[in-house]
Amino acid sequence: MPALPSAVGNAGRYTTVAMILHWIVALGILALLGIGLIMKHGGLPPQRMFQLFQLHKSIGITVLFAVILRLIWRLTHAAPALPATMPRIERKTAHAGHIALYALMLGLPLLGWGVVSASAFSIPTVLFGEIPWPDLPVLPNMDHKDVAEGILTALHKYGAWLMIALLAAHIGAVLRHRFVLHDGVAGRMIFLPRFSKTPHSPSVRKA
Repeated sequence: MPALPSAVGNAGRYTTVAMILHWIVALGILALLGIGLIMKHGGLPPQRMFQLFQLHKSIGITVLFAVILRLIWRLTHAAPALPATMPRIERKTAHAGHIALYALMLGLPLLGWGVVSASAFSIPTVLFGEIPWPDLPVLPNMDHKDVAEGILTALHKYGAWLMIALLAAHIGAVLRHRFVLHDGVAGRMIFLPRFSKTPHSPSVRKA
């Protein structure tokens, strides 16, 4: 089987495409979580709630398609290798964490889309106030769709809390690699110059 094209840019980083998709998804998810918390606990007037709800749906669909593009890119381009010094259990944990994140990044927008499609209010979705967006098939016309809406809403809610937990763990791991291990892993997804040093290795001074 031929090797996948490299997804690694300069100095062991991911490519520009991978980094752009990563940060679009990351910022979108943070926006979705923030808007979701405001809608749930902000006590907003109905008109403001409606506006945030439409924005939440618009960003959610955008994130869904960005994640699909990111997943296609990831499956067709090899990721940079992890440091040889990383213990096996940490490699497996990192791999499992990424699988869980991808599952939630795909699943949560689909669940939200399902909630909207099964809603008794039948509020049209218009992405960013410009693009009419359809409901998922079957759900709008199914019997007992209130039951489906309740189940999908619960899954969406608890999935969001799980996403928050996984993001906290992910950010914690990045900070550990950056400030404790200094192994260069934290710099693979950023555009800024990467500051890394290998423990116990002397610095090399250019002539």
